[in-house]
Amino acid sequence: MAGRALITGLSGFTGHYVASELRALGYEVFGLDANNATAEGNSVVDLRDGDALQRLVFSIQPDVVVHLAAVAFVAHSDVTDMYSSNIVGTRNLLQALALCDKTPDKVLLASSANIYGNPSVSIIHESYVPRPENDYGVSKYAMEMMARCWQEQLPIVITRPFNYTGVGQSLAFLLPKIVDHFARRQPRIELGNIDVYRDFSDVRVVANAYARLLSAGEPGETYNVCSGVAHSIEDVLSMLATLAGYAIEVEVNPAFVRANEIKHLTGSNQKLVSTLGTLASIPLADTLQWMYESQLKA
Repeated sequence: MAGRALITGLSGFTGHYVASELRALGYEVFGLDANNATAEGNSVVDLRDGDALQRLVFSIQPDVVVHLAAVAFVAHSDVTDMYSSNIVGTRNLLQALALCDKTPDKVLLASSANIYGNPSVSIIHESYVPRPENDYGVSKYAMEMMARCWQEQLPIVITRPFNYTGVGQSLAFLLPKIVDHFARRQPRIELGNIDVYRDFSDVRVVANAYARLLSAGEPGETYNVCSGVAHSIEDVLSMLATLAGYAIEVEVNPAFVRANEIKHLTGSNQKLVSTLGTLASIPLADTLQWMYESQLKA
Protein backbone atom coordinates (compact mmCIF):
# COMPACT_ATOMS: atom_id res chain seq x y z
CA MET A 1 0.00 0.00 0.00
CA ALA A 2 1.44 3.35 -1.11
CA GLY A 3 -0.30 5.22 1.72
CA ARG A 4 -3.35 7.41 2.23
CA ALA A 5 -4.41 10.01 -0.32
CA LEU A 6 -6.86 12.83 0.36
CA ILE A 7 -8.63 14.35 -2.63
CA THR A 8 -10.76 17.42 -2.06
CA GLY A 9 -13.51 17.53 -4.66
CA LEU A 10 -13.39 13.75 -5.03
CA SER A 11 -16.92 13.59 -6.46
CA GLY A 12 -16.15 16.27 -9.02
CA PHE A 13 -15.22 15.86 -12.65
CA THR A 14 -11.45 15.72 -12.13
CA GLY A 15 -11.53 13.95 -8.77
CA HIS A 16 -12.93 10.75 -10.25
CA TYR A 17 -10.01 10.43 -12.67
CA VAL A 18 -7.34 11.37 -10.13
CA ALA A 19 -8.75 8.78 -7.71
CA SER A 20 -8.43 6.10 -10.39
CA GLU A 21 -4.79 7.03 -10.99
CA LEU A 22 -3.95 6.98 -7.28
CA ARG A 23 -5.74 3.70 -6.61
CA ALA A 24 -3.76 2.17 -9.47
CA LEU A 25 -0.60 3.27 -7.62
CA GLY A 26 -1.79 1.53 -4.46
CA TYR A 27 -3.12 4.49 -2.48
CA GLU A 28 -6.10 4.22 -0.19
CA VAL A 29 -8.22 7.16 -1.36
CA PHE A 30 -10.22 9.43 0.91
CA GLY A 31 -12.15 12.48 -0.19
CA LEU A 32 -14.31 15.37 0.79
CA ASP A 33 -16.95 17.45 -0.93
CA ALA A 34 -19.23 20.19 0.31
CA ASN A 35 -22.44 18.50 -0.85
CA ASN A 36 -21.85 15.03 -2.28
CA ALA A 37 -20.48 11.97 -0.50
CA THR A 38 -21.47 9.35 -3.07
CA ALA A 39 -17.90 8.48 -4.07
CA GLU A 40 -16.17 5.67 -2.18
CA GLY A 41 -14.25 6.99 0.84
CA ASN A 42 -15.87 10.43 0.57
CA SER A 43 -17.14 12.69 3.37
CA VAL A 44 -19.35 15.77 3.30
CA VAL A 45 -17.31 18.67 4.67
CA ASP A 46 -17.31 22.29 3.53
CA LEU A 47 -13.75 23.59 3.31
CA ARG A 48 -14.96 26.85 4.82
CA ASP A 49 -15.88 25.01 8.03
CA GLY A 50 -12.41 24.99 9.55
CA ASP A 51 -13.27 22.92 12.64
CA ALA A 52 -15.04 20.14 10.73
CA LEU A 53 -12.27 20.10 8.15
CA GLN A 54 -9.57 19.81 10.82
CA ARG A 55 -11.34 16.87 12.46
CA LEU A 56 -11.57 15.03 9.13
CA VAL A 57 -7.95 15.70 8.18
CA PHE A 58 -6.76 14.57 11.62
CA SER A 59 -8.73 11.34 11.27
CA ILE A 60 -7.19 10.57 7.86
CA GLN A 61 -3.58 11.72 8.42
CA PRO A 62 -2.96 11.73 4.64
CA ASP A 63 0.38 10.92 3.04
CA VAL A 64 -0.47 12.92 -0.09
CA VAL A 65 -3.12 15.54 -0.84
CA VAL A 66 -4.66 16.68 -4.11
CA HIS A 67 -6.71 19.83 -3.64
CA LEU A 68 -9.26 20.11 -6.45
CA ALA A 69 -12.32 21.46 -4.62
CA ALA A 70 -13.10 24.95 -5.88
CA VAL A 71 -15.61 27.06 -7.70
CA ALA A 72 -14.23 26.22 -11.14
CA PHE A 73 -16.67 27.91 -13.51
CA VAL A 74 -15.44 31.30 -14.74
CA ALA A 75 -18.97 32.66 -15.13
CA HIS A 76 -20.09 31.58 -11.63
CA SER A 77 -22.62 34.16 -10.49
CA ASP A 78 -21.86 34.20 -6.75
CA VAL A 79 -18.56 36.07 -6.45
CA THR A 80 -18.54 35.85 -2.65
CA ASP A 81 -18.87 32.08 -2.87
CA MET A 82 -16.02 31.94 -5.40
CA TYR A 83 -13.58 33.93 -3.27
CA SER A 84 -14.46 32.23 0.01
CA SER A 85 -14.23 28.73 -1.47
CA ASN A 86 -11.08 29.24 -3.50
CA ILE A 87 -9.09 31.26 -0.95
CA VAL A 88 -10.47 30.76 2.56
CA GLY A 89 -11.28 27.10 1.91
CA THR A 90 -7.73 26.45 0.71
CA ARG A 91 -6.25 28.27 3.71
CA ASN A 92 -8.32 26.15 6.08
CA LEU A 93 -7.06 23.01 4.39
CA LEU A 94 -3.40 24.06 4.61
CA GLN A 95 -3.79 25.01 8.26
CA ALA A 96 -5.37 21.65 9.08
CA LEU A 97 -2.57 19.80 7.27
CA ALA A 98 0.12 21.84 9.02
CA LEU A 99 -1.36 20.87 12.40
CA CYS A 100 -1.41 17.14 11.61
CA ASP A 101 0.83 14.80 13.59
CA LYS A 102 2.31 13.66 10.27
CA THR A 103 3.39 16.11 7.56
CA PRO A 104 2.16 14.91 4.15
CA ASP A 105 4.80 13.89 1.63
CA LYS A 106 3.26 16.20 -0.96
CA VAL A 107 0.36 18.65 -1.20
CA LEU A 108 -0.78 19.47 -4.75
CA LEU A 109 -2.89 22.60 -5.18
CA ALA A 110 -4.74 22.97 -8.47
CA SER A 111 -4.69 26.61 -9.56
CA SER A 112 -5.58 27.67 -13.12
CA ALA A 113 -4.06 29.08 -16.30
CA ASN A 114 -6.80 31.71 -16.06
CA ILE A 115 -4.45 33.65 -13.79
CA TYR A 116 -2.37 34.61 -16.86
CA GLY A 117 -5.15 36.79 -18.26
CA ASN A 118 -4.77 37.97 -21.87
CA PRO A 119 -1.08 37.26 -22.44
CA SER A 120 1.19 39.31 -24.66
CA VAL A 121 3.14 36.19 -25.67
CA SER A 122 2.12 33.28 -27.89
CA ILE A 123 3.34 30.53 -25.55
CA ILE A 124 2.99 30.98 -21.79
CA HIS A 125 5.71 29.72 -19.48
CA GLU A 126 5.39 29.58 -15.70
CA SER A 127 7.61 32.66 -15.43
CA TYR A 128 5.05 34.84 -17.21
CA VAL A 129 3.72 37.48 -14.80
CA PRO A 130 0.04 36.73 -14.05
CA ARG A 131 -2.50 39.40 -14.98
CA PRO A 132 -5.89 37.83 -14.21
CA GLU A 133 -8.85 39.45 -15.95
CA ASN A 134 -11.81 37.89 -14.16
CA ASP A 135 -12.81 37.04 -10.61
CA TYR A 136 -12.04 33.36 -11.07
CA GLY A 137 -8.48 34.12 -12.17
CA VAL A 138 -8.03 36.63 -9.35
CA SER A 139 -9.28 34.13 -6.77
CA LYS A 140 -6.87 31.45 -8.00
CA TYR A 141 -3.90 33.81 -8.09
CA ALA A 142 -4.75 34.99 -4.57
CA MET A 143 -4.85 31.33 -3.51
CA GLU A 144 -1.33 30.86 -4.88
CA MET A 145 -0.07 33.90 -3.00
CA MET A 146 -1.74 32.72 0.21
CA ALA A 147 -0.20 29.26 -0.14
CA ARG A 148 3.28 30.81 0.05
CA CYS A 149 2.61 31.43 3.73
CA TRP A 150 2.64 27.65 4.28
CA GLN A 151 5.62 26.64 2.12
CA GLU A 152 7.97 26.39 5.10
CA GLN A 153 5.58 23.96 6.79
CA LEU A 154 4.21 21.93 3.89
CA PRO A 155 5.70 20.44 0.67
CA ILE A 156 3.38 22.32 -1.68
CA VAL A 157 3.30 21.89 -5.46
CA ILE A 158 1.05 24.16 -7.52
CA THR A 159 -0.38 23.24 -10.92
CA ARG A 160 -1.80 25.65 -13.46
CA PRO A 161 -3.97 23.52 -15.71
CA PHE A 162 -5.08 25.01 -19.00
CA ASN A 163 -8.46 23.98 -20.40
CA TYR A 164 -9.23 20.28 -20.24
CA THR A 165 -12.28 18.19 -20.87
CA GLY A 166 -13.63 14.66 -21.02
CA VAL A 167 -16.53 12.37 -20.20
CA GLY A 168 -18.40 13.55 -17.12
CA GLN A 169 -17.69 17.28 -17.38
CA SER A 170 -20.69 19.52 -16.74
CA LEU A 171 -22.68 20.82 -19.71
CA ALA A 172 -22.08 24.29 -18.26
CA PHE A 173 -18.64 24.06 -19.88
CA LEU A 174 -18.20 24.80 -23.55
CA LEU A 175 -16.94 21.57 -25.09
CA PRO A 176 -19.41 19.24 -23.32
CA LYS A 177 -22.20 21.61 -24.39
CA ILE A 178 -21.11 21.44 -28.03
CA VAL A 179 -20.69 17.64 -27.90
CA ASP A 180 -24.14 17.28 -26.36
CA HIS A 181 -25.75 19.32 -29.13
CA PHE A 182 -24.13 17.18 -31.83
CA ALA A 183 -25.03 13.93 -30.03
CA ARG A 184 -28.67 15.05 -29.89
CA ARG A 185 -28.41 16.17 -33.54
CA GLN A 186 -29.56 19.67 -32.75
CA PRO A 187 -29.72 21.88 -35.88
CA ARG A 188 -28.29 24.94 -34.13
CA ILE A 189 -26.37 26.00 -31.05
CA GLU A 190 -26.12 29.31 -29.19
CA LEU A 191 -22.58 30.25 -28.21
CA GLY A 192 -20.79 33.28 -26.85
CA ASN A 193 -17.27 34.23 -27.88
CA ILE A 194 -16.20 31.96 -30.74
CA ASP A 195 -13.07 33.90 -31.75
CA VAL A 196 -11.04 32.28 -28.98
CA TYR A 197 -8.20 29.77 -28.94
CA ARG A 198 -7.59 27.35 -26.11
CA ASP A 199 -5.01 24.75 -25.16
CA PHE A 200 -7.26 21.73 -24.55
CA SER A 201 -6.08 18.59 -22.77
CA ASP A 202 -7.80 15.32 -22.01
CA VAL A 203 -8.78 14.96 -18.33
CA ARG A 204 -7.09 11.55 -18.25
CA VAL A 205 -3.76 13.16 -19.17
CA VAL A 206 -4.24 15.83 -16.50
CA ALA A 207 -5.08 13.25 -13.82
CA ASN A 208 -2.01 11.20 -14.74
CA ALA A 209 0.21 14.29 -14.49
CA TYR A 210 -1.22 15.16 -11.06
CA ALA A 211 -0.57 11.63 -9.77
CA ARG A 212 3.02 11.67 -11.02
CA LEU A 213 3.70 15.11 -9.57
CA LEU A 214 2.92 13.72 -6.12
CA SER A 215 6.21 11.86 -6.31
CA ALA A 216 8.27 13.84 -8.83
CA GLY A 217 7.06 17.41 -8.26
CA GLU A 218 9.49 19.71 -6.47
CA PRO A 219 8.04 21.46 -3.38
CA GLY A 220 7.71 25.19 -3.93
CA GLU A 221 7.47 24.81 -7.71
CA THR A 222 4.61 25.64 -10.09
CA TYR A 223 3.83 23.62 -13.21
CA ASN A 224 1.71 24.36 -16.27
CA VAL A 225 -0.40 21.34 -17.17
CA CYS A 226 -1.21 21.65 -20.86
CA SER A 227 -0.72 20.18 -24.32
CA GLY A 228 1.16 23.09 -25.86
CA VAL A 229 -1.30 23.14 -28.80
CA ALA A 230 -4.16 25.62 -29.23
CA HIS A 231 -7.41 24.96 -31.04
CA SER A 232 -10.10 27.44 -31.99
CA ILE A 233 -13.78 26.85 -31.32
CA GLU A 234 -14.14 26.57 -35.09
CA ASP A 235 -11.70 23.64 -34.96
CA VAL A 236 -13.85 21.95 -32.34
CA LEU A 237 -17.01 22.46 -34.39
CA SER A 238 -15.30 21.05 -37.47
CA MET A 239 -14.04 17.92 -35.65
CA LEU A 240 -17.49 17.21 -34.26
CA ALA A 241 -19.14 17.87 -37.63
CA THR A 242 -16.90 15.14 -39.07
CA LEU A 243 -17.84 12.75 -36.26
CA ALA A 244 -21.57 13.46 -36.45
CA GLY A 245 -21.81 13.76 -40.22
CA TYR A 246 -23.42 17.19 -40.30
CA ALA A 247 -22.59 20.85 -39.68
CA ILE A 248 -24.40 22.70 -36.91
CA GLU A 249 -25.63 26.28 -37.28
CA VAL A 250 -23.96 28.61 -34.78
CA GLU A 251 -25.83 31.59 -33.36
CA VAL A 252 -23.88 34.08 -31.26
CA ASN A 253 -25.99 34.97 -28.23
CA PRO A 254 -24.92 38.35 -26.81
CA ALA A 255 -25.94 37.15 -23.34
CA PHE A 256 -23.18 34.53 -23.53
CA VAL A 257 -20.47 36.95 -24.70
CA ARG A 258 -17.99 37.87 -21.95
CA ALA A 259 -16.51 41.34 -22.16
CA ASN A 260 -13.37 40.16 -20.36
CA GLU A 261 -12.93 36.98 -22.39
CA ILE A 262 -9.35 35.76 -22.70
CA LYS A 263 -8.71 35.45 -26.44
CA HIS A 264 -5.73 33.12 -26.64
CA LEU A 265 -4.31 30.69 -24.08
CA THR A 266 -1.53 28.31 -25.07
CA GLY A 267 0.86 26.94 -22.49
CA SER A 268 4.36 25.57 -22.46
CA ASN A 269 4.59 22.13 -20.85
CA GLN A 270 8.40 22.11 -21.08
CA LYS A 271 8.88 22.29 -17.30
CA LEU A 272 6.32 19.54 -16.69
CA VAL A 273 7.94 17.26 -19.27
CA SER A 274 11.42 17.86 -17.85
CA THR A 275 10.08 16.87 -14.42
CA LEU A 276 7.95 13.87 -15.35
CA GLY A 277 9.49 12.67 -18.58
CA THR A 278 7.18 11.62 -21.41
CA LEU A 279 3.58 12.73 -21.00
CA ALA A 280 0.59 10.81 -22.21
CA SER A 281 -0.70 12.38 -25.42
CA ILE A 282 -4.33 12.21 -26.52
CA PRO A 283 -5.24 14.39 -29.53
CA LEU A 284 -8.27 16.63 -29.09
CA ALA A 285 -10.09 14.81 -31.90
CA ASP A 286 -9.77 11.54 -29.94
CA THR A 287 -11.04 13.17 -26.74
CA LEU A 288 -14.04 14.59 -28.59
CA GLN A 289 -14.76 11.18 -30.12
CA TRP A 290 -14.66 9.59 -26.64
CA MET A 291 -17.08 12.22 -25.34
CA TYR A 292 -19.37 12.02 -28.38
CA GLU A 293 -19.64 8.23 -28.30
CA SER A 294 -20.24 8.27 -24.55
CA GLN A 295 -23.02 10.82 -25.00
CA LEU A 296 -24.66 8.67 -27.68
CA LYS A 297 -24.84 5.79 -25.19
CA ALA A 298 -26.25 7.94 -22.38
